[in-house]
Amino acid sequence: MNTFYQLNTIFISMVMEAIPFVLVGVLISGLIQAFVTEKWISRIVPNNRFLSSLFGCGIGVLFPSCECGIVPITRRLILKGMPLHAGIAFMLTGPIINPIVLFATYIAFGNDWRMVAIRGGMAIAVAFCVSIAISFFFPKLPFKQQYAPVAATIEPSLQHAPAPKMPVSARIHEVITHAIDEFFSVGKYLVAGAFIAASLQTFVPTSTLLHLGSNPITASLIMILLAFVISLCSEADAFIASSFRSTFGVGALSAFLVFGPMIDIKNTLMLLGTYRTKFVLVLIGLVTVFTLIGSLIVGRIAG
Repeated sequence: MNTFYQLNTIFISMVMEAIPFVLVGVLISGLIQAFVTEKWISRIVPNNRFLSSLFGCGIGVLFPSCECGIVPITRRLILKGMPLHAGIAFMLTGPIINPIVLFATYIAFGNDWRMVAIRGGMAIAVAFCVSIAISFFFPKLPFKQQYAPVAATIEPSLQHAPAPKMPVSARIHEVITHAIDEFFSVGKYLVAGAFIAASLQTFVPTSTLLHLGSNPITASLIMILLAFVISLCSEADAFIASSFRSTFGVGALSAFLVFGPMIDIKNTLMLLGTYRTKFVLVLIGLVTVFTLIGSLIVGRIAG
């Protein structure tokens, strides 16, 4: 009975801490969905390979969206003219470096700005390296279907015509609808992730995890696998990661915080539905390798 109470206490505390940040995140995501156009962003993307990758890494700060919602946004950006590698850089960093996620990380780790800097900096470094690699490996768009560019689907006489404006009431309705849909979409993953994490802490002997985490490489790989399996919303995963502070080092925790929002079960399925399997497998492999390298560097510096 005491074990059940312990599990229940840990589980509820994780969920209650995370829900406010999820609510704020899905609301802002709804506002962006209704009022910010991808076409406007695509106009200001630099032509240079490296600058466009950095641009893709940076604009994520403007999109407080979970990884589950960023895949279709990225596809639209690419179809409207953003280079593939820049779109991938945005897709990888968007769920991590936006203010909501960084502030949630700050709160989850006891007002520790160091973990915020580690998470944000490592996410940008990993996304930039993956983006540059993708630009060389995939010069052509690896979509499963051959999508026509947006401009090509519009009659020439109408291409320069102003788009009809939606009434404010319709936009507000779209904000609310999008926020509600996203909240219920990610909420189930938050609950499942919190339960798995609470169960691990309750039923798995600490000595076992400490043994597995004694080696920096295996510790980071364990946390990468855990992040992939539990598929947490990026606005809530910091609270789960912080619960492992007594078991794993900073390097392994950074691997969890960076890999999970970039690649997890739910967005892998979305990626497979949009891109060719080869591209998805290469993308997952690159993210895994660079995240592991980054976590080892972080662990050495922090240690």
